[in-house]
Amino acid sequence: MRSVEEIAAAVSSRTSSAQEVARDTLAGIAQLDGALSCFLSIDEARTLACAREVDARVAAGESLSLAGVPVAVKDNIAVAGRPATCASRILEGFVPGYDATAVARLQAAGAVVVGKTNMDEFAMGSSNENSAFGPVRNPWDHERVPGGSSGGSAAAVAARLVPAALGSDTGGSVRQPGSLCGVVGFKPSYGRVSRYGLIAFASSLDQIGPLTRTVGEAARIYEAMAGSDTRDSTSCAEPVGDPVGAASRSVFGMRIGLLAEAFTDGLDADVEKNFRAAVGVLEGLGATVSEVSVPRAPYAIPIYYVIANAEASANLARFDGLRYGPAATRPSLLPSTAPTARAGSARRSSAGSSWAPSRFLPATPTRTTVAPPAPGRCCRAISTRRSAASTR
Repeated sequence: MRSVEEIAAAVSSRTSSAQEVARDTLAGIAQLDGALSCFLSIDEARTLACAREVDARVAAGESLSLAGVPVAVKDNIAVAGRPATCASRILEGFVPGYDATAVARLQAAGAVVVGKTNMDEFAMGSSNENSAFGPVRNPWDHERVPGGSSGGSAAAVAARLVPAALGSDTGGSVRQPGSLCGVVGFKPSYGRVSRYGLIAFASSLDQIGPLTRTVGEAARIYEAMAGSDTRDSTSCAEPVGDPVGAASRSVFGMRIGLLAEAFTDGLDADVEKNFRAAVGVLEGLGATVSEVSVPRAPYAIPIYYVIANAEASANLARFDGLRYGPAATRPSLLPSTAPTARAGSARRSSAGSSWAPSRFLPATPTRTTVAPPAPGRCCRAISTRRSAASTR
């Protein structure tokens, strides 16, 4: 599998076509993924149609930074016309009618979505063993986990099935599988990438991020999908800058802080050894590495669990068989709710889609408060009614 830069250059120069790249990618997935289970769904027809569109845009003279680059997308990120199950039976058969902003921007840059990747159910897990459709295997050792919850995306990149993939990171779900699979997993700062179209776990922590083989490739994917979005009020309005240029700069003279609290009890000896070796590489390249202390760092994980669990309990309450998810088929005291639930789960998408006007009317409140009493009048009216009642 060629790199992101190599594929984009070849398709842009028309020495390769996006369709050729897509066919080769699909063939590789068909050959190798049976042993790994990285993908939950593949739509060959949609993939090739998208590739044909990219070839037509290139032929028309468009300059596309990701021309023909195959991308895999975690199954909690909406791609129009493709399933979004969150690796759960609850959303089995659910197909969004719109693209997540991150996906739409990658496609605008010429990327081609080839499939949706396996994950821990509803992004809750760190090993990718918690999928309703079976675990993902680590490409380097099938007896080991790939990490999670974006394990399918990380394993697909590590196995060279795709050069790039999208994951979501709430408390490490891009970075940790990236580490376990030996690829780059990058979680952008909160708000740098729109969450529109990401099925929520913990809204104040979730962020979409790329998984690639190199830092430069991650910067290129990030640059294409980052930026402000009117459909996500938490997105950052600051300019994205030049992440590709930043990734190519030398670290000579750079000051890097080394968190003292990172070296705690329970840290695996091999992990510490490799970490310190990486510090030595940075110092050898001319960076200045200084130890810094953040005394409150040990509280980060307990705080994370309070926030994440509280927000997850609210976000996942929608998967109740009425608003989202399958309806119960057994007899009910309210049998009329079953067809409504089935229609709702089939026609509505999460994270902000519109209602289907042919089936539903929006439930909009007609007032925000009870009408306040007019000064003096209400009290006199109540007093008069009480007096009348007392005479009866």
